[in-house]
This record gives sequence, structure tokens and C-alpha cells, in this order.
Amino acid sequence: MNVTLRQLRVFRSVAEGRNFSRAGDQVGLSQPAVSRSIGELEAQLGLKLLDRTTREVVLTEAGHSLAARLERVLDDLDQTLQDVAGLANARGGKVRVASSPTLSANLMPGCIATCAEQAPGIQFLLLDRIQQDVLDSVRGGEVDFGVVIEPSEADDLHCESILNDPFVLVLQPSHPLARKKSVNWSALDGQPLVLLDHASGSRRLIDQALERHGAHCEVKQQLGHPTTVFRMVEAGIGISVMPAMSLPPEGLANLVVRPLVPRVQRAIMLIRRNNRALSPLAQRVWGLVRETAALSAAAASGAAAPTSAP
Repeated sequence: MNVTLRQLRVFRSVAEGRNFSRAGDQVGLSQPAVSRSIGELEAQLGLKLLDRTTREVVLTEAGHSLAARLERVLDDLDQTLQDVAGLANARGGKVRVASSPTLSANLMPGCIATCAEQAPGIQFLLLDRIQQDVLDSVRGGEVDFGVVIEPSEADDLHCESILNDPFVLVLQPSHPLARKKSVNWSALDGQPLVLLDHASGSRRLIDQALERHGAHCEVKQQLGHPTTVFRMVEAGIGISVMPAMSLPPEGLANLVVRPLVPRVQRAIMLIRRNNRALSPLAQRVWGLVRETAALSAAAASGAAAPTSAP
């Protein structure tokens, strides 16, 4: 049965006014179009709903039965559609976002603050998780969207790059490579390294860059948190390749940072499930994260990166 909503609305108008012309005015159709719509509805139902003469329109028994039930059904449908449409203008509610630890510490606080300022009715709930757990949370629908380092496999995800973050070299001021203004990746060959572990979305990209530039290094320690990496470098266990965003805003008091050339960077991305539209509230937060990242990138490009210890 292929009964349309328009056919039902047309029938309700005719049943209420018992007049095809007035019904047409109410629903915005010509009288012939009204007659055609009623005929199509009767054909779909296999029942005569109206008896029409030159003087009057009379409901049949089936027409009375349908008209009596249709009023409530269409009213409920109208209210439901209005409620759903109201979501587009909703100003309050919860939006759940997952992000990996480095991003949670260095990008997301600004995003949450911006959301609180520009959309105070939205409760921005952050889940701080390792990259694979972020991906799983997005795929499983636990969160509205995620913020990650470019994933290796994301065919089932919609990804939008919002920020590029270069890798830098972190080392003690006394290290020979610290005398250089920038360090080639190949110069790391044979150096002991302290790196983030493979739970980090950055580690895969660091390993690829080292291999691509012929730097064969012994990884002395693999750690889960940037602060721990920096402490290991301070202790002289090795030097480190780290994302620039992992550096604390106040700098590293006992270490120096050097750009690595050629420039290798990680793409920071917003991710959501393919073919699943975000709610209006989540779309609003997605846009705020994107805008905050753009402002962060502009600020970083306008400021000189720290190259030596104070």
C-alpha cells in the first residue's frame, strides 16, 4: 500500500469541509488535483471514501471510520515533526567528544573554553583516551565525534583535517646536535631515543619518518605520556622526537628544542562515522573545535618557536 501523507491531508480537508474547492484552498491544490488525490487514496485502500454529487459530498462508512482516526494520527505526526525540527534550534544539551591524551592536554582545553563562552548551553564532555580507544568510541557510537592523529585505517570514518603539527627534536643543551639551528632526520642515525609508545597516534608517523630518512636508532624507552618522555631526556637516557603540540606552553626549562628537517608533521583530524549526520548540537561543537584549532595554528605561526633553554 502506497498511501502518501499528502493524500491523507487532502482527505482530511475534504472530510472536514465537505467541499473539494475549499479543501483545495486549504492544502494549496486545484480542485482537479484534490479529486485526483482522493481517487488515488481510494484506489490504494480499495474502498470508496466519499460519495460526491453536484450538491454535496458525503462520507461513506469507510470514510467516516478513516476521518475519525485520521485527525489524531495527523495531529500526533505534526507535533512529532515540530519537536524534531526544534532540535535544529536547540541551545542546550550534552555533546560527547573523545580525544587522545596529547590533544586532550594541549588542544581541547581551549576548545572547551570556547564552547563555554560561545555556546554556554552545551555541556562539552571530554573522554581522554588512547587513540585506538577513541576510534572504537566513535565507531561504537559512544561519542558524537573524536579528535585524533591521522589514523592508518579510516575507510569507515569521515575525517576532516583541522591542524598540522610538526615533529621536533628534544634534547639536553649539552648534546652536540643542540648546537645546530635545525637538525636533519638523518643526523639521528645511531642516537638513543626516548619515544612515545605505540598507543600514541604519533608513533607510527615518527617510525616512518626515521626509516624514510635512514635513521636507525635504538629506542631506549617507550612511554605513554610526554611529561615522562621529557624527564627521561633530562636524565640523559636519550633524545626524543616529539610533536610540537606536546611541548608545554611555558617551554622546557632544562631542555632545548630544534626543528627537524625536512619538515614532517602529523595531521590532527576530526572524525565521525560515515553516513551518520551529527546532531545540530554536535555539529556546533565540531565547528567550534575546528575554529579553535585554526586560531591555534595562526597563533603558532606568528610566534617564534623556542630553540634554547632560558
